[in-house]
Order: sequence, then structure tokens, then C-alpha cells
Amino acid sequence: MSTETEMGSGRTRGIFDRLRASPFLSDLLSNRLALAGLVIVFGMTAVAIYARLFLDLGTISLTQFGQNPPRQAPGWWVQLFGDGATTTTVGFLDYPFGTDGQARDIFPRVLYGAWYAMLYGTITVAVSTVAGVGLGIVAAYFGDVTDNIVMRTMDVLLAFPSLLLALALVAIFPDDLGLWRAVAALTLVYTPRFARVIRGAALAVLEDEYVDATVALGATDPRVIVRHILPNCLAPITVQSTLNFGLAIIDLAALSFLGFGAPTGTPSWGLMLSNGVEQGLLTGQWWWSFFPGLFLAITVLGFNLLGDGMRDALDPRMREAID
Repeated sequence: MSTETEMGSGRTRGIFDRLRASPFLSDLLSNRLALAGLVIVFGMTAVAIYARLFLDLGTISLTQFGQNPPRQAPGWWVQLFGDGATTTTVGFLDYPFGTDGQARDIFPRVLYGAWYAMLYGTITVAVSTVAGVGLGIVAAYFGDVTDNIVMRTMDVLLAFPSLLLALALVAIFPDDLGLWRAVAALTLVYTPRFARVIRGAALAVLEDEYVDATVALGATDPRVIVRHILPNCLAPITVQSTLNFGLAIIDLAALSFLGFGAPTGTPSWGLMLSNGVEQGLLTGQWWWSFFPGLFLAITVLGFNLLGDGMRDALDPRMREAID
């Protein structure tokens, strides 16, 4: 019995020892900015999961006149600095982010906005990553005509400013798709970026002699791509995906801000920012747009810090070149 326990503990120690000995994890966790980004990303993910499980979307999306005071400043703000916009008496922790013109409590709406940002951002990055990686590897491996067709198409898409191209694409899709049309447009916009980066990485892998040896031994094209090229391209794929995650979240918010994303009433950060700027900011109700913008900025900052840290950990040569 004791022998089995020792063997089990030995296996456990082996797993943790391997994790601690990983150069990638060691470099990543020793980078304070990357560690801060990791904490932010995990924190926002926890907020998103909490909002999805415990907040009622129907309640926070509808008007709440009679339940909450409209245009109410945050309770702590009223207690500390006063509020001339309303005579309603509120406690210190009542409406921590205030209420909007529809008497909706902004606090749960901002929390639920994290769920929308994480969900649709993940879908956008995942689909564009799969499409871009597939096109980039196919273009690099088969070359010649296939490479020219794929990459010239990507060049055409890259020739347009990303947000302008996304606006042009999102206008094609029907309005009833809501945020899904923004996801589809941004997926088409991000795919060329992944394709170009992964094509370069795949071309570098194809120059290695073991690939030629594998082909000479009779390995099929799918086997070479899946077993040898794709695993050696995971580093740029991971870095590009992480960096584009923050970009996807901010572009989704931008499209909603411009009226091409979330439908009216949806607790989306971009839509809340739009309503706050149009109706609240110029009338002194700064809290309408401040808190959604703060959460958006912190989330994007977290992904950017994590992406930079992962890039430095996976490719030290790039870090030395930047320094």
C-alpha cells in the first residue's frame, strides 16, 4: 500500500516538476507584465462565467422604471461628493456603477458584457485561427499556383483598413443576426493575418531536412502537415491568437458602438459606450460610459500583456531584437 502511495506521489511530483522545469512557463511566469496580463484574463473570464450563470439577461436588458431611479449616480459617488442631478437618497453600495436612462442598473450590465466579449471574441479568434492556419500551411506546402492564389487573395483583403473592411462586410449580413454578423465580418478580416504569419513559419519548417526525409520515406501530404509542420508552427499560432483576442474584443465593441453589432438593449460594452456618449456624457452622467470603457480597456490590456509575454517566452530572439 505504501509502495503504491509512493509511486502515485512520485508521478504527481513528476508532473509538477516537469511544469516547473518548462522553459516556456518559467520565462512566462518570471515576466511580471505577462503575469499581470494572465491574472487580468483569468479574472475577466471568472466575471464572464459568473455573469452567465447568475445574472438574468432578460431582467438587465429591459427597462426598470419603478424599480430603480433613472440616471442615478453611483451610490458611493453620491455619498462622497453629492449629486445635484437627482434628489434620490441612496446608500454607499447602492447602484455601484449607477443607472442609465432606462433605470437599468449598470453594474450587472457591465458584468454581463464580459460574457459577450469573451464568448464572441473567442469564436472570432478560433474560427479565424483555424481558417488562417489552414490556408497558410496549404499555401506554403503546395506552393506555386496554390500559393499565389491563396496569398494574393489574402493580400487583397489586407490592402483594406481592418475596421473599414469589417464595416463593409457587416453591412452585407442581415440585421437580425446581431453580434453574429460582426463575428462573421471580423473572422474574414483576421484570417489573412493568420495566413500570412503561419505561411512564413511553415516555409521555415519546410526547409528542415527531416521534412524531406519524411517525404522520402513515403509519408502522405496530410501526415506531413499534421504531424510535422503544424506542431512546429504552434508558437506563432499561440502568440498571434492571444494578441488578436484583445483586438477582436475591441473591434466587436467598435462595431457595436457604431450600430453594427449588438441590438438595442443588449448589455454589450460597445453599445453601452455608444449610449453613454450620446445621452450621458454631455449631460454630466459620466458613469454611463466610464465603467464599460474601463472594463473594455482592462480586458484588452490583459490580453496584450499576456500576448507580449508569450511572444518573448516562445521566441527570445524577437525579444532581443526589440530590446
